Amino acid sequence: MTKNQRIWFIAVLTIVFGAAAPALAHPHVWVTMHSEVVFAPDGTVTGVRHAWSFDDMFSAFATQGYESKVKGQFSREELAPLAKVNVESLKEYDYFTYATADGKRAKMNEPLPDYYLSYEHAVLTLHFTLPFEKPVKAKLLKVDIYDPTIFVNFEFPKKDPVQLVGAPAGCKLDTVLPREMTYAEGKKLSEIPADQPNTTMAFGAEFANKILVNCP
Repeated sequence: MTKNQRIWFIAVLTIVFGAAAPALAHPHVWVTMHSEVVFAPDGTVTGVRHAWSFDDMFSAFATQGYESKVKGQFSREELAPLAKVNVESLKEYDYFTYATADGKRAKMNEPLPDYYLSYEHAVLTLHFTLPFEKPVKAKLLKVDIYDPTIFVNFEFPKKDPVQLVGAPAGCKLDTVLPREMTYAEGKKLSEIPADQPNTTMAFGAEFANKILVNCP
């Protein structure tokens, strides 16, 4: 497998190379995420800042054969081409991030140009900020994070999963974890071959991680 193929794999996140994971069922990639909801001085929400840490197996696969000055270590500069393709490719999937403000869709633009990949403790982490098309002023802002096809499994860490940055006094934060998958759902999902995308069970919204921000 070439270096470009490895870059493409981590970039699109929904294409399976059968040779890379012949025995895996959906999901194929696990992401632990920290998120921040960013406010402007006027109290509007300007965007959502993500830090997505990929599982160690996937991180090892993505960096296998990748050149670095120090063996086993990668700088932001060395990972910059990978970060660029990654972010550009995620556009097709709306960055797996869906927001509503008081029940109405809040559109988001492409990530700010300060995105980057870091590599620590053998784990790749993608850092990027999704700005809203227009600053959001709402009593209830809801941000759902999920992959509709469940190729990627997202989860919050137990400690400090989400933070409000610059929020006005009185704003409250809550997170809602996805429901447990039933035995029947899990069995059906596991029957999808590893070299095929999950298109028959595109119900990932039912397993969304939710960020809820209530402001007066």
